[in-house]
Amino acid sequence: MEKSDIRRKMKNLRLMLSEMEKESAADEVFSKLEQTAAFMMADNILMYHSLPDELSTVRFLRKWRDRKHFFLPRVNGVNLEILPFEESRLELGAFHIEEPTGNDLTDVDDIELMVIPAVAFDRKGNRLGRGKGFYDRLLKTSRAIKIGVGYEFQLLDDIPCEPHDVAMDMVITQKTLIKL
Repeated sequence: MEKSDIRRKMKNLRLMLSEMEKESAADEVFSKLEQTAAFMMADNILMYHSLPDELSTVRFLRKWRDRKHFFLPRVNGVNLEILPFEESRLELGAFHIEEPTGNDLTDVDDIELMVIPAVAFDRKGNRLGRGKGFYDRLLKTSRAIKIGVGYEFQLLDDIPCEPHDVAMDMVITQKTLIKL
């Protein structure tokens, strides 16, 4: 299947989810994440501020914000910058995603764990994003553990990948945890 076909199929499947299904899936996935050694050991964690069709990170960020140092990406041109997460310092940024404000950029080398969304993952840890390459450019510069999170239907047997694509170290869905 071509990337565009996968993106279209996944979009349609995400649109069919009820709010209750979305909330339940997020709870299950982030509960699994909390139990990983990678999460338990990490202090500096890059998360994402979820779009309506992604696993919601809101409750998870609020739950752990006093015990972990969370960071969020912010689009700057064709790259992502990393800034500390403070709920009071978010504003609508590029692509209608809430992004952190300010100038206190964090070096990617300070991040120990990255939790990354996608359109789809495969069982080898390959990730299909929305097609702009923002995460791939960031991921290739990082030594952090990379954990992809998504709905069970976003985990496919195989997805097309290219040399610039960066694979995940782990993929977590409601029913599956794959360590690579």
